Amino acid sequence: MDDLDRLGRRLGYRFQDPSLFELALSHRSVSRRRNNERLEFLGDAQLSQIISTELFHRFPDAAEGQLTRMRAFLVRGQTLAEVARELGVGEYLILGGGELKSGGHRRDSILADALEALIGAIVIDGGEDTCRRVILEWFAERLERISPQSVRKDAKTRLQEWLQARKHELPVYDVLSVTGQAPRQTFEVECTLPDLNQRFVATGASRRRSEQQAAEQALSWLEQSHE
Repeated sequence: MDDLDRLGRRLGYRFQDPSLFELALSHRSVSRRRNNERLEFLGDAQLSQIISTELFHRFPDAAEGQLTRMRAFLVRGQTLAEVARELGVGEYLILGGGELKSGGHRRDSILADALEALIGAIVIDGGEDTCRRVILEWFAERLERISPQSVRKDAKTRLQEWLQARKHELPVYDVLSVTGQAPRQTFEVECTLPDLNQRFVATGASRRRSEQQAAEQALSWLEQSHE
């Protein structure tokens, strides 16, 4: 319990119900029935609502699309994993033997899910107002840095818009190979620009990430070759 007290101080919140705190840190590899997935579901919705409201008030002149991109950047898995690392959540995760051996406490997806579960636990334990205060403290620096200009559309969207504006065919994405076993797979993806006769290949830990990387390569080539 002393360990959880230390984490609680890092989080800036003291749980009235310690069992809820422990549940939020319990990965499904520990138990199929008693794990943090339901709390994660609740926390995901709570986080999105709090960040959306904060962005709405901070940026009264931002368009809907700009607000959406800023929110997506702040609540994406990579950002949540970064916040979880800053808070030291990984040290306190309760994992099954397999996940412990494979370094699950360092994996982005597990850290992001645990952070959302902690948010869900806080809203149940302390209420929405307290949860809002805690979340805004966690995200304070990022909220100060972010702006409509700092968050661009993702690479696939920008590539599609570039091609459409110039009357080119849309890109085609194909998975060339998948290696390894879930959740540690590697995806090799090809992005083809049909009427420009160009192919770009990228690899990543997910199909989506690989597609984005391939689209970035395509954009770089287009920008260099059409200067």
